[in-house]
Amino acid sequence: MTLPLPVSDVLAAVPLPALAIAQGEQILSINATAQKLLGMPAQGRHFITVLRQPAVVEVVERCLAQGTQGTAEYLTREDGHDVTYTVTVTAVGDSGTVLVTFQDISHVAAAGQMRRDFVANVSHELRTPLTALMGFIETLRGPARDDATARERFLETMNKETERMNRLVGDLLSLSRVEADERVRPSGHVDLVAIMSTTMRNLNPLAVEAGVTLVPQLPDHPVQVGGDSDQLMQVFTNLIENAIKYGGADKPVTITLTEHDEIPALRAAGIQVSVRDEGPGIEPQHLPRLTERFYRADSHRSRALGGTGLGLAIVKHILNRHRGRIKIASEMGQGSVFTILLPIK
Repeated sequence: MTLPLPVSDVLAAVPLPALAIAQGEQILSINATAQKLLGMPAQGRHFITVLRQPAVVEVVERCLAQGTQGTAEYLTREDGHDVTYTVTVTAVGDSGTVLVTFQDISHVAAAGQMRRDFVANVSHELRTPLTALMGFIETLRGPARDDATARERFLETMNKETERMNRLVGDLLSLSRVEADERVRPSGHVDLVAIMSTTMRNLNPLAVEAGVTLVPQLPDHPVQVGGDSDQLMQVFTNLIENAIKYGGADKPVTITLTEHDEIPALRAAGIQVSVRDEGPGIEPQHLPRLTERFYRADSHRSRALGGTGLGLAIVKHILNRHRGRIKIASEMGQGSVFTILLPIK
């Protein structure tokens, strides 16, 4: 069969990594992107010595022998990351030539893994309080049925576990809402000073109970930004509440708001809000992962304080919607600083 164009010209026009294998099982032609992917001189070589991976080799052999189209996964590493390709093998008419193309599906595989991890994490977070509740109910029906003291103690613990599940469900719903709105820019304008003042007023009873002093360092004039008032209040509530819980008793939490003509991370004029505590600090290896769902630097302490592991993930998605950034700095024994950057326009 005579092609209207050389095979090499046809493959060069294909936007995916692609190669052609002749009936004699040698690679007839290969385009530049496939050559880069495979990382070795390929043209003229037997396809098995180039493709190597058994699943791909099997599909190519079947297509050469029977002319049937097939697919397989090709796994490799690029720039230190695992990459997954779907390889499609198709016979070119009755020429005996086989076309092999590679499509990067890493993002699909990553999304699938993320969903599986999310379901596993939610199941794990719910299983612990549910197991505790089942145990207490069984005890109250049996040995502690007539023990008033034990009954009150168990009911108090059951109430705490129920509240924990309620907080988790609430945070899951909140995360779902902010993810749905993430690509929709907020249309309103808000006064950050007013929002932060309200947030600190709402959290002051919690701070008093924990023996923490809130130290606001805010301008005495309104600071306007484009944003969603409820969501920004949720951001500051989360950060200040975390500082109160993890900063330690009898220590201050300082909340600072400053205006800048240019913030390099935003490449624009913006607002910087910092929440600083004087707690034990966070170990360096945890800092890059704190905004991941369900990630905790100290799982036991976080659960004991009622944390769901979703708060900073919610903050990150809200800031993405506002085109903002979050920066986290901490030194062991020196406390932590959570900094929010928001563009003015």
